[in-house]
Amino acid sequence: MDSSLAALLIEYAPVIVAMVLSGVIGGLMAGLLGVGGGIVIVPVLDFACSLLGVDPALRLQFAVATSLATIIPTSISSARSHHSKGAVDLPLLRRWRVTMLVAAASGAYLASMVSSHFLAIVFGSVALLVAAKMLLLRDDLRVVDAVPQGPFSHLIPFGIGSVSSMMGIGGGTLGVPTLTLLNQPVHTAVGTSAAFGLLISIPATIAYVITGWNDSAALPGSIGYVNVPGFLLIAPLTTWLAPYGVRLAHRLSRQQLSRLFGGFLLIVGGRMLYNALV
Repeated sequence: MDSSLAALLIEYAPVIVAMVLSGVIGGLMAGLLGVGGGIVIVPVLDFACSLLGVDPALRLQFAVATSLATIIPTSISSARSHHSKGAVDLPLLRRWRVTMLVAAASGAYLASMVSSHFLAIVFGSVALLVAAKMLLLRDDLRVVDAVPQGPFSHLIPFGIGSVSSMMGIGGGTLGVPTLTLLNQPVHTAVGTSAAFGLLISIPATIAYVITGWNDSAALPGSIGYVNVPGFLLIAPLTTWLAPYGVRLAHRLSRQQLSRLFGGFLLIVGGRMLYNALV
């Protein structure tokens, strides 16, 4: 092996290992919790960007955008697996799809206009709020008997889509607790939220490519804010492992799934918020 290539591999070994681990864990979590893997991938990519010396003002934008790009194939894999088990609410998906597509693009545009510090606070705060819901509130708590319909009901998918695209996550982090509060069984909430990930990740990724076009030089190998080497390392792993997470999800009870989701978000959100404020 050429000595310069070996030196390069040694230099970037911690980054490569971090990305591979995020792909493995993110893929399993995507299938298990319907979260698209972004809730794992974003903090890891943020750390990787810091090792590569990326400007702190732009690090989270690259992490969020690259995470969303990996969610595209992962969501397809996860949603198909959940659909095969009858756990995707297709009528709801059709009703909310246009609103969610618009919301995702809008959220990505807004995220490109603010600082990484602000995005970190948004990420950590939302993750902790969702964790509190999953851990502290009763599993059988419902705010309505069925998912609302009518014009104002589209505020729900708009909120899920816009905030998720700002955080670099699929639809699960917000979609799962929201749908359970709207009287959806938790397994259906997880499966449907996996499909939300596709509606969020495609327009958001496109928006991050466009808005980050002039900043792409800050992280070599990037198209806009999407880092291609990061995508190529992570996406195959998350896509491959998502179906295994789905199998595990359908072996767990509703309470076990809710507690696992809440505990995971508590750790990730707390760490992100701590790093942003300290």
